[in-house]
Amino acid sequence: MKRLTALFLAVGLIAILAGCSPKTESAASAAAPLSAGLNPGAAAPAWTLKDLDGKEVSFAQFAGKVVVVDFWATWCGPCVSELPGYIALQQKYGPQGLAIIGVSLDTIPSAEVQKFAKAKGMNYTVVMGDEAVQKAFGAIDAIPTTFLIDRTGVIRDRKLGSLSAAEYEKRVAALLK
Repeated sequence: MKRLTALFLAVGLIAILAGCSPKTESAASAAAPLSAGLNPGAAAPAWTLKDLDGKEVSFAQFAGKVVVVDFWATWCGPCVSELPGYIALQQKYGPQGLAIIGVSLDTIPSAEVQKFAKAKGMNYTVVMGDEAVQKAFGAIDAIPTTFLIDRTGVIRDRKLGSLSAAEYEKRVAALLK
C-alpha cells in the first residue's frame, strides 16, 4: 500500500513539474498527440489578440525581432516559475531585438490577469489567448508551451514544459547573434 501511494505521489509530481494541462483545451486537442504542434522549421502563424488593456496586438508588429511566444496561465505552477527568467531575458535582450509575448490561457477576466502581471513585474507583452491562436500553433496540449521564432518568422525551438532560465537564455542568445 505504501508503494502504491508513493507511486501515485511520484506520478503527480512529475505531471506538475512537466507542465499543466490548459483549462481551455478542446476535446479534439486533448486527443491529439503532444507532438502535434508546430515544430522547428515551420513558419510562425499570423495572429491578432488583445492585450491586457484591450488593444489589438499582432504578430506582424514584431517583424524583424526574435520572438518568444509563451503559452501560460496564472494557475500553472511551472508557468509562474518561469516568469522571472522571461522578465530578465526581456530586460537584458530587449534592446537587441527580443520580444517576449505571454499568451495567457486563463479563463478569468483580463483585468485579473493584468493585476497578476503587475504584481509579478512582467515587463513584456501579455495577450489573452483563444482557441484560434492555439489551433494556429498546431496544438497546445500542456502549458507552458513556448515557441522561439527567429527574425525571419521561422520557429527555431519549441519547448514543452519548463526549463531553467540559464538553459533557455542560451537558446535565445544564439538567435540574437
